[in-house]
Amino acid sequence: QTAIHIEEVAEPFIRRRALRHLEKGRVVIFGGGTGNPYFTTDSAAVLRAIEIEADVILKGTRVDGIYNVDPEKDSKAIKFDHITFDDVLRKGLKVMDTTAFTLSQENELPIIVFDMNKKGNLLKVVSGENIGTKVNL
Repeated sequence: QTAIHIEEVAEPFIRRRALRHLEKGRVVIFGGGTGNPYFTTDSAAVLRAIEIEADVILKGTRVDGIYNVDPEKDSKAIKFDHITFDDVLRKGLKVMDTTAFTLSQENELPIIVFDMNKKGNLLKVVSGENIGTKVNL
């Protein structure tokens, strides 16, 4: 579903319809962001997740979780397996844009950050395996 009207590609985003698809066991992919300028794809993902009452945000990135410093720049970076929203903010760590992160925190929506480039990781994370970093209250 998409917020941008491109009916040849996807149906328009309608919350009730998305929930119905999910009730039927279908996978729903949201594309096109919010359809509004100034909102990132992270913010759109969190907004849609809240609207459909998702259990978690899965954030696929180039690294296998959240670190104290950028692991691509510092080989001594320390990975967090679990971290709270407050600790992320206190340490000044970059997980996603501030709007998306705050929206997730205020709605008590956990975030799992994982390496999307490693084969099999998406299946592992949706199967409940402990990979990446989980951010929660």
